[in-house]
Amino acid sequence: MRILCVAILVLSSPANAIDYSHGTSYLEPLKYGADFVHFAYVNPDAPKGGAIRYPELGTFDSFNNILDKGRVAGGVAFLGAWNLLYDRLLEQAADEPASYYGRLAAGVWVAEDFKQFAFKIRDGAFWHDGTPLTAEDVVFTFNTFKEKGSAGIKTALLELGTVELVSDNEVLFTTKPDAPGKPDLLFAVGAFPILPKHYWAPLDITITTTVPPLGSGPYRIGRFEIGKNITLDRVDGYWGADIAVNRGRYNFDHVKFDYFRDEAIMVEAIKGDVIDVRHESVSKNWTTAYDFPAVKAGYFKKELVHLDKPWGLWWPVMWNLDRERFQDIRVREALWLLSDFNWTNRVLMYGFYKSADSFFFNSRMAASGLPSEEELTLLEPWQGKIPERVFTKAWVSKGTSGFGYDRDNIKRSLQLFKEAGWELRDGVMENVRTGDPFIIDFIFVSPMALRQETPLMRMLNTVGIQTTARAPEISNWLYRMRNGKFDGGVLAFEPNTTPGLMLRNRLSTTSADTTGGQNWNRIRDPAVDAMIDHVLAARDPKDFYAATRALDRILLWNFYYVPGLGSPGYRLVYWDKFGIPQDRPRLRRIAWIDTWWWDEAKAERVKNRPSAKDMEELK
Repeated sequence: MRILCVAILVLSSPANAIDYSHGTSYLEPLKYGADFVHFAYVNPDAPKGGAIRYPELGTFDSFNNILDKGRVAGGVAFLGAWNLLYDRLLEQAADEPASYYGRLAAGVWVAEDFKQFAFKIRDGAFWHDGTPLTAEDVVFTFNTFKEKGSAGIKTALLELGTVELVSDNEVLFTTKPDAPGKPDLLFAVGAFPILPKHYWAPLDITITTTVPPLGSGPYRIGRFEIGKNITLDRVDGYWGADIAVNRGRYNFDHVKFDYFRDEAIMVEAIKGDVIDVRHESVSKNWTTAYDFPAVKAGYFKKELVHLDKPWGLWWPVMWNLDRERFQDIRVREALWLLSDFNWTNRVLMYGFYKSADSFFFNSRMAASGLPSEEELTLLEPWQGKIPERVFTKAWVSKGTSGFGYDRDNIKRSLQLFKEAGWELRDGVMENVRTGDPFIIDFIFVSPMALRQETPLMRMLNTVGIQTTARAPEISNWLYRMRNGKFDGGVLAFEPNTTPGLMLRNRLSTTSADTTGGQNWNRIRDPAVDAMIDHVLAARDPKDFYAATRALDRILLWNFYYVPGLGSPGYRLVYWDKFGIPQDRPRLRRIAWIDTWWWDEAKAERVKNRPSAKDMEELK
């Protein structure tokens, strides 16, 4: 662990004197010095103006982003660049693995044991109503999160003890007395949006609302139709427009999110110039849908963007471990044996994906080969409590012909079912003791996700497992997944470069036992919990990577998920109306929403393009 350019405690108490730094980093040194004026991946002279339209799948019914209830509107997301309404204490650089620089915070201090950290709030920050943004707002925010936030927020702040004013513009965070100091807590606190005390204190923040809340960020909520669309308008005179982490960003006058209930309609909408840019999540569409005249004529762009980030697992199948039949590891392995990535990728995915053999696919966090000495140090206390293959075998995706019905895998699967008390009788997989049939009720996020898992369901039916599958309306899907009303489902596993808190939210016992938690498949594994703690507590790259790789092995060999698809890149499609920074290194995220700008000449060219018929003739 390295904290670069960090402050030195001058006196015995942080309350007396703190030497602050402009930024803090994890695992690698800071790229930008204290005197930097803008990120390298932006155009600091980008013009302001124009609008950009982006599609969302489903609907929305709330602007309150700290609750589990409802679905929050686009642009009001809790974390990251997609939160346009609020500011946060720190800004994560998109061209570094895990470096954070002051945004609302003019400086950050971190104790050597990570049990304390402090922020100095910038002078001149203010809310959209003109009220100054102060350290009191920061204290109010985190006390509110601890008491009334969503399950995910509370889990992320589990070790946070006190939040107190050090001075009029300084806030000190201290962990609970019995909690170990962990770097990820600092980064979570730094990334969370700051709420206005004078706005929320008189209101009930525990209920959803469609009243646009007060923010301090680069945009405010403009026009909207609940469930249909929302437009965010750039704030003239935004206090933070010219600070280093924001210069050259947030260039559009308007950012509009349009909601669609069907992905196929979404595709037609962008082809019809109803929306401007989208991530194409479906390989069939990527391969076949964008072959229209405007693409060939150069008015419409289709770009596979390679990102410097872990891709993780693309919509793997997960099992609800609250269902007794999935608690047996032999059953989960038997189900995994019936999947066929090669067939699915060849027939349904147009050969786009790679076989993902890690929860941290496309990163140094992924396990490979046999465990290293550092990994074994973490794993050996769990000998006899985790699968022996964690220690003795390298995980390798099972090989298949890619033409379905792999006899050896089917044979081994049936043997495992039998060992677990299930047997194929007269075409039905039955429990030997009770005679109950093996049934799996799948709930999928979309018809496309259902289509993706059709080969698996076909194989399940082949061995006598009865399957049902639905892709309900998105809010119903969300309700069922959150509340465990499913047997099998899919959910993307996309860790970031500092995944500790994400891992706790997605995989820990704490989250599984919390109403509204994000551990939807209800993993309750002490070894998994321990490895997550090691990830959170890592102080240097060697410790960090040993912990992620050890965790990876435990997850894979327990067959909690059916891994499969690993993405080779981000499928971006857009109309060529925009300026894009020329210096485009591999970033850890797609930065269109905050670094692109409206290019009037390009937009006019697209607007005045020939008809489809004329473009075909010109070709």
